[in-house]
Amino acid sequence: MLNRLNARVAAVAVLTIGFLTAGATAGTCPADVNDDGSVNFADILDVIGSWGPCPGCPADVDGNGTVDFGDILDVIGAWGPCSTFEATELAGNTLTEFPHVEYVLAFNEGSPVTFALDPTRFPASSGQTVDLYITAARTEAQWLGDGTLTDVRGAPQTETLGAGTVQSSTFVLTGSDALSGAAGTGLGAGYDLVCDVNQNGQLDGGDLLDGFGDVAGLYVVHDLTLPGPLAVTEVTYDVEGGSVTPGYAGENLFYPTDIGLMGQLPLIVVSHGNGHQYTWYDHIGMHMGSYGYIVMSHRNNTEPGVQTAATTTLEHTDAFLDQLDTIAGGVLQGHVDTSRIVWIGHSRGGEGVAIAYDRIKDGTWIPANYAIEDIVLVSSIAPVDFEGPSDTDPHDAVFSLWTGGSDNDVNGCASCDLCQTFHLHDRAEKWRQSISLHGVGHGDFHNGGGSSVATGPCQVGRSDTHAIMRGYLLPLVKHYVEHNVPARDYLWRQYERFHAIGAPVGNDCVVVDLMFREDPADNFVVDDFQTELTTNISSSGGAVAFSVTGMAEGKLDDNNSDFTNNGFDGMNGMTVGSSADTSRGVAFSWNGDTYYHQTIVPAERDLTDDTYLTFRACQATRHPNTIAELGDLTFTVTLFDGFFATSSISIGAYGGGIEEPYQRSGCGSGAGWANEFETIRIRLTDFLNNGSGLNMSNVTAIRFQFGPSHGSAVGRIGLDDITISRDASPPSVGAP
Repeated sequence: MLNRLNARVAAVAVLTIGFLTAGATAGTCPADVNDDGSVNFADILDVIGSWGPCPGCPADVDGNGTVDFGDILDVIGAWGPCSTFEATELAGNTLTEFPHVEYVLAFNEGSPVTFALDPTRFPASSGQTVDLYITAARTEAQWLGDGTLTDVRGAPQTETLGAGTVQSSTFVLTGSDALSGAAGTGLGAGYDLVCDVNQNGQLDGGDLLDGFGDVAGLYVVHDLTLPGPLAVTEVTYDVEGGSVTPGYAGENLFYPTDIGLMGQLPLIVVSHGNGHQYTWYDHIGMHMGSYGYIVMSHRNNTEPGVQTAATTTLEHTDAFLDQLDTIAGGVLQGHVDTSRIVWIGHSRGGEGVAIAYDRIKDGTWIPANYAIEDIVLVSSIAPVDFEGPSDTDPHDAVFSLWTGGSDNDVNGCASCDLCQTFHLHDRAEKWRQSISLHGVGHGDFHNGGGSSVATGPCQVGRSDTHAIMRGYLLPLVKHYVEHNVPARDYLWRQYERFHAIGAPVGNDCVVVDLMFREDPADNFVVDDFQTELTTNISSSGGAVAFSVTGMAEGKLDDNNSDFTNNGFDGMNGMTVGSSADTSRGVAFSWNGDTYYHQTIVPAERDLTDDTYLTFRACQATRHPNTIAELGDLTFTVTLFDGFFATSSISIGAYGGGIEEPYQRSGCGSGAGWANEFETIRIRLTDFLNNGSGLNMSNVTAIRFQFGPSHGSAVGRIGLDDITISRDASPPSVGAP
């Protein structure tokens, strides 16, 4: 709690200092202490009323941590009207129900961008005729240096803002569907969006700007499934004898053909599974190479087991970096960024890369040419779990998981602990990501031909699987390796609503579930169910109340060997953890209007500097309530403040809901495979639309409301990781 409070104070202090040094910023000027648009005697009284040490408070005009005579002098020096432009979100997509608009960063090429302004939050703009500009993205310094507005469409769009509702001030931006997403080897071309209230062609007092700072207002993104702009060279060779396990020296290399003209590029190492070949990952090598990455796939010693697979991953990474002067004729020498290494493993190789990271973390393996902080992403494709949490542990690594619902090898059945992929995901302590694909088999993840090693209905096939993979792998790596901003949208927005342009559409078999979690240390975790093991108190210490039925709180692990519905197993279908793991959550049912209510502890009720309410949920496989409404399940989330004002949003408003289990049979009687969690993120400011009256500085509770008045009439779900998120950035590249 203390770290979070300090972070909030620091954020306010930085903003205050920004006001002073920049001279003009978003929001009111600092001398306008009471924020009424004018610097006058009332502001002096506010300064006097806050006299003394007061770091970060509005009366500390000069930002030195103390309210004193210096602040009074600053107020006097700024006497009179004091209005500057306001930075706020303006670019988004329309919704058919409250909150009526979703503000997002990434838009696919060819998709229209919508301007939306809630007049209840910006009453001075109500009824105004304004000019709407889409401009090339500028930095904060560039906007402050030159406020001249130039629309990339050739001319601004003139509209009259309404009053009372965000719907009255929502306009599709003409020509926005023709904006270019060309970004070279990057992802997303940046644009800013300006509401020129006084129509003078300048960003100045009273105007609104989406895109003030290092992040643009919006990004237009090209088809991520298509190759990038760089030609790629592929080379197959053996590393020098003695540097790796004998008989496993083969490497398959992909790199930009003109690498000699480039700087240092990140390295992706691919470790195959048992019975696979290191030459079966061209769909990864060619795609990522065309966007400026070096990809090396190596022969992996998987037959003895996952421990030897981990050894060859460790050995090949070292051997590759050590032999750059000879590999491919030495063309890579000086062009490999050893501080940005990605490990990707498949099957036994997928467990192997987690074990490899664990060995370095535990100090049982010391690399010669890289260190643990250089491994910036560990990604496991359909991994096995032979070794369990003692050895197969991603620890603090940024970790991503890929799972195939039709996998007939690492099958995910309750009877096979070592076949359950989600164990690895939930052992990751900090940043973690999951991409689950219904109808995708074990062999669909490689390009070696042959069987998909799949069973179950609605098979997707290798071609569509690879298109989906390319559309997620590129933003996955771009975000965690390069901190690319628009890439994040692809990692959490539901597939039904948003995905890469070239990913398969019109194919009802394609179902994708995403889990996305930032480092919990960056956020306030309302309840992760890991402590306070009773149902009436959250892990953060808040009171919990509910009227839902069939309540079960405990390990997210099916307690027998099948998925047959069992009234004695509240966690039926859960494979998030094994019996040796500690992952916990809650599961419950409803057959009418009910609720699940979480109280927020007093110290954490100010959400004004937070961004999202985040949680993950899944449907319970083969349960009668799930079968009764087989499809996306929806419910409503309501926030309460200290004055009993409320605001409610249906998770279905954003498109989709909680996906039904993949309808695969086996592993007991009935149809429906393992419970598959997906993450829901609701922007906190969405709860304020249309004058909801909610006081975001004193939010006292979160209530999940179920039943016919709030969404699906019946259901049974699992729920976990209820979090107030600050939308933090991933770890700094090259930092531990």
